[in-house]
Amino acid sequence: MIVKIDHIGIAVKSMEATTKMYSDMLGLEVEEIETMEEQKARLAMIPVGNSKIELIESSDPEGALAKYIEKKGEGIHHLALEVSDIQGMLKVLKEKGVPLLDTEPRTGFGGSRIAFIHPRATKVLIELVEH
Repeated sequence: MIVKIDHIGIAVKSMEATTKMYSDMLGLEVEEIETMEEQKARLAMIPVGNSKIELIESSDPEGALAKYIEKKGEGIHHLALEVSDIQGMLKVLKEKGVPLLDTEPRTGFGGSRIAFIHPRATKVLIELVEH
């Protein structure tokens, strides 16, 4: 059911400064930027081969992401795994007693369906993505 690593999410304070750095230093270009009101964040996708880097900037200084950056600093926020059937994957994880942050999929970048596994289960925040 897991297809591939979809992207690595990186929490950043400044989308503009970070995208410029990725462009100037590594020659990587942003494919698309999207604002996710529900998540209080701006997201930028940077293609790298068959995967992506997702830059995540808080759009609310009091939001969860801003607090995360304040506490832990900028850097890797989550690992996203593409799945072929997110509902089926969530069902299997629930049956195994895996702690989930989302028991039902919600809307993610580009209209994808996403759900998060609690990091206490996997040592890192994992996002499941169905395109």
